[in-house]
Amino acid sequence: MKKIEAIIREEDFDRVHKTLKQMGIVPMTAHPVKGRGVQGGVPPYELMPKMKIEIVAKDEDVEKVVNTIIQNARRGIPGDGKIFILPVYEAIRIRTEEKGNEALY
Repeated sequence: MKKIEAIIREEDFDRVHKTLKQMGIVPMTAHPVKGRGVQGGVPPYELMPKMKIEIVAKDEDVEKVVNTIIQNARRGIPGDGKIFILPVYEAIRIRTEEKGNEALY
């Protein structure tokens, strides 16, 4: 299992979310954040509004989730965002106590 954290433009979130949902990747956490990268054209102290998406995915789904986010959030200009992939050692569904992949979707 891997945790995928994507920071994308606010205006791209609906398209990314809709496409992931169509793929069956429904469980996610999303929230508005402010941040910035190293792009030019923005004063260094200014933080830009973004959306952060967090998805814990089965190992076999990670590549298709990442590619879907890239395809739907990429404009080819600074500020498109970043994706981080982190290992997840365990997932437990509180209601049923299911563990591992069974607890994900």
